[in-house]
Amino acid sequence: MYTTFELIIVLPCYNESKRIQLNKYHHFIKNNPKVMLCFVNDGSTDVTMNYLKFLNSNHPTQSHIIDLKDNRGKAEAVKMGIISCLETFMFKNIAYLDADLSTSLEECWTISNQLTSNVTFAFGSRIAKLDASIDRKKYRFIIGRCLATLISKQLNLKVYDTQCGCKIFERSLAAQLFKEKFVSKWLFDVELFHRLLFLYGKDKLVEKVKEVPLNSWIDTPDSKVPLTYFFKLWIDLILIKYTYKVPAQSSEIKNEAVYE
Repeated sequence: MYTTFELIIVLPCYNESKRIQLNKYHHFIKNNPKVMLCFVNDGSTDVTMNYLKFLNSNHPTQSHIIDLKDNRGKAEAVKMGIISCLETFMFKNIAYLDADLSTSLEECWTISNQLTSNVTFAFGSRIAKLDASIDRKKYRFIIGRCLATLISKQLNLKVYDTQCGCKIFERSLAAQLFKEKFVSKWLFDVELFHRLLFLYGKDKLVEKVKEVPLNSWIDTPDSKVPLTYFFKLWIDLILIKYTYKVPAQSSEIKNEAVYE
């Protein structure tokens, strides 16, 4: 008999042995029986897999491991995790989250409750507020804001933070958004918004999508995005722009039109 989970959280992992916080995972799983964690080991060359196996041995019904022998990048790791869960488990909503827990598991779960019969996609946003604790290095904040402004203009959407690694999808929407391969290994978040535009059209997208300011976000060290990618991301943005160049006119446009 299948367990139906309220939420599955996919966590791509690449050489996380120095950052993985097993106590936080244990605590969350113990206190949230309706949530499953799906770890995608993305070709790690350290002992990350040993930590994941240990966690899984303690929580076999609420954790799942996908072991990729070669490193494929975050986009493919997330995609494979979501596709595997769609094929294997019964669940209502599915999310992806950075394994370093810059956004906590608890806040991801809280944001997932924003999904309703009408809202099918919600995502965290690192908006600085008086009652929020958003800890970002200054240079990352500056680069991030410049990138966010360009992305917002490219999408023609007023989105503050497309790149926050906390995103939650209703099951059937996830099946459509993650069906095809992504153009970029790291800017696939931008592609998701382009795919949403094709599925819904701009007017309906505003109703179906919710950007939720985070209460807390911690900038952890040892980013898995190489600094050299700063020079390549502009090329990725151009490739994404021309891959998804046909604007959606209505919600009747189906997913297969995105990749023409």
